[in-house]
Amino acid sequence: MMQANHVLTVPTRGKGFLELTRALSGWLDSFGAGNGLLTVFVSHTSASLTIQENADPNVRCDLLDALEILAPEDRNYAHADEGPDDMPAHIKAMLTSVSLTIPVRDGRLVLGTWQGVFLIEHRTQPHQRNVALNFMGDAASV
Repeated sequence: MMQANHVLTVPTRGKGFLELTRALSGWLDSFGAGNGLLTVFVSHTSASLTIQENADPNVRCDLLDALEILAPEDRNYAHADEGPDDMPAHIKAMLTSVSLTIPVRDGRLVLGTWQGVFLIEHRTQPHQRNVALNFMGDAASV
């Protein structure tokens, strides 16, 4: 049994989805992961993680639109000190997820054909986001 940890620092460009699948796979390859579980955790309250379709970018556009409807910026929120996008970003992060657990088999993420792992930036301005990775399992067999 082995355990490995890493922190990805991810620069965002403002609101939107950033695919992390390749970075996660590359990290697993870097130390020879075999079978186990990968936990992915974003340590912020205005960004989140999701597993979603990675083939048609219109899916992500529609998802962003849906989140805007659920938590609009033009509402009067009690928490408004950090700008009109801050409280809606907190709501969107709460509605999605800040951590994911993904099975790993033979060193590869067990994802469906059209699935990818994404960081969702909910703030308008670019940010640096920290994504903590933890793999628990065995090493790849030789």
